[in-house]
Amino acid sequence: MAAFALGPRFSVPNKMLASSLKKLRPGNKGSHMIRVCMCSQKAQSYPKLTTHYTIHPREKDPRWKVDLQHPVYNTHCTTLSSLLYTSSRINMFGLFSDVEMERVSDEADVVIVGGGPAGMAAAIRLKQLANDSGKELRVCLVEKAAEIGVHSLSGACIETKALDELLPDWKGMEGHPMHTAVTGDKFSFLTKNRRIPVPILPGMPLNNHGNYIIRMGHFVKWLGDQAEGLGVELYAGCAASEILFNEDGSVKGIATNDVGIDKDGSPKDNFERGMELHAKCTIFAEGCHGHLAKELYKRFDLRKDCSPQSYAIGLKELWVVDPNVHVPGLVEHTVGWPAPKNQYSGSFIYHLNDPAQPNLVALGYAIGLDYSNPYTHPFKEFQTWKTHPHIRRLLDGGSRIGYGARALNEGGFQAIPKLTFPGGCLVGCSPGFLNCPKIKGTHGAMKSAMLAAESVYDAIQPDVKSDTVGVQPISYEERIKDSWIWKELEGCRNVRPSFNSALGLYGGIAYTGTVYYLLGGKEPWTFKHEHPDHESLKPAKECSPVEYAKPDGKLTFDLLSSVALTGTNHNERQPPHLTLKDDKVPVDRNLAIYDGPEGRFCPAGVYEYVPNESGDGQHLVINAQNCIHCKTCDIKDPSQNINWVTPEGGGGPAYNGM
Repeated sequence: MAAFALGPRFSVPNKMLASSLKKLRPGNKGSHMIRVCMCSQKAQSYPKLTTHYTIHPREKDPRWKVDLQHPVYNTHCTTLSSLLYTSSRINMFGLFSDVEMERVSDEADVVIVGGGPAGMAAAIRLKQLANDSGKELRVCLVEKAAEIGVHSLSGACIETKALDELLPDWKGMEGHPMHTAVTGDKFSFLTKNRRIPVPILPGMPLNNHGNYIIRMGHFVKWLGDQAEGLGVELYAGCAASEILFNEDGSVKGIATNDVGIDKDGSPKDNFERGMELHAKCTIFAEGCHGHLAKELYKRFDLRKDCSPQSYAIGLKELWVVDPNVHVPGLVEHTVGWPAPKNQYSGSFIYHLNDPAQPNLVALGYAIGLDYSNPYTHPFKEFQTWKTHPHIRRLLDGGSRIGYGARALNEGGFQAIPKLTFPGGCLVGCSPGFLNCPKIKGTHGAMKSAMLAAESVYDAIQPDVKSDTVGVQPISYEERIKDSWIWKELEGCRNVRPSFNSALGLYGGIAYTGTVYYLLGGKEPWTFKHEHPDHESLKPAKECSPVEYAKPDGKLTFDLLSSVALTGTNHNERQPPHLTLKDDKVPVDRNLAIYDGPEGRFCPAGVYEYVPNESGDGQHLVINAQNCIHCKTCDIKDPSQNINWVTPEGGGGPAYNGM
């Protein structure tokens, strides 16, 4: 088809152009002629998948800015300037528009990015300090979820150590969601058909005496209520999409996401810029593998003195089970089947005493993202685990009411980056304070945030001198090293990497049960995480495909019906937030070498390879509306071509107490 060419990426069918030009021409047919370039459309071997402005900058897109010096106008439309001269605004197929790009800004003392346990703990502690001193302190927290807590997902069996320090009277506070104290512990090694009990001795990491089983989303919502009661400003549905910097390079604050951008990357009629929030200091509490934290790591070289972070994907379901098998307060963990010995994985089963939902059990399965076989399918591994006779007995006759997944940090002590930089700091699961052998991170995330809040509060006082416009809370790292967090993580530093020996699972269990238990982490050596998880994947030709049974719809389920339980929703007419640095890489490298692992490691069916219409080869389709914000794709992509960025605020899963 003939087309009007606007450069290498844009073309308008000639019939549409002609129709529009008739509307634009004045009565005299000879005036304001527009010359067009006629060209032939060529078949695209690689469909355009990425339209996001982080990959295709708006400055180079004529649909966003009228620029008479832009070469596209000089090359293809030599008399276009005369037409523009007599018209203050032209909107021809959305190609030429005067788009208002100014942002509204606001000032706060402290801005917190992320409304999980760490973000809420930081907000609460800041207002406690200010209120106790009788000082005004404006604290603003932005959260990308539509409501506080609906993006939060964890097991979760938590230690209350940090909560006891933050809110000492929490047990007497109205509406607290800590309904289930742990009443019993079990740990098992599974073979295909048997369960082998393993004793849990006092002092072992999986001893949960004194802990509580919670629904994380409800816990976070309750923390949000406490923060608001203290005067914290909470802004749900506002995704922090950009870091702002002062002229001296220090962090100035954040900007929330723009809205009204069409799927092809062009501005809609209702386009609006996001808002700028400026602060003396900005606390980043995005959770595991935060997309803004990635930028901070690079800009300030925060990871130069630590090991690469190590991750896992955790998948979770909520079940209502037969009351005869429900034991409120029971905690059980398993290792072994169905995972091969060199694949780090394990499960949890938590029996809740939930007043709103009787006989509720939370169960889940975690797989280290350093697995090597590209045919591994974490979701299907989880479904397979449920078919073990021991698990089946619990779930038979029950009904599944919830599903979700999330990446989690497992790097521990060796992988903690530098935590501060001019203008801000990192807290919680963003830098990674999860205790891997305990399978607990909430207490460490909250404590890190509380220590950061104390450091930030001290650093922003008027009588404290700062070398940069944005204040750097330098004492935060010192407080971390003087706290129980540091001692706890240093003590268990070798447990996770001990599973990476040739003995795999058996070597890790042996190390944990002997060296860690007997020496308490005082051994004079430290194992390293040798490389990032994405480098561990082997080419498909070196691996055997994994056969998984078809789901039965009662005990095991397909992926899409599972995603339906997450309540996930995104505006489908926005640019996909799963961006690719190069649209050719999925087919040329990931499919060619690794047989398309995206379609397996994603727990939400976002990525799929489908046959080309020609019948020759395949191409990648990205179903961005399915994304549950787990970040696994950004972590595990062997080409590191996927870059997860935030979609419009309010999008994503709508978990109910996951």
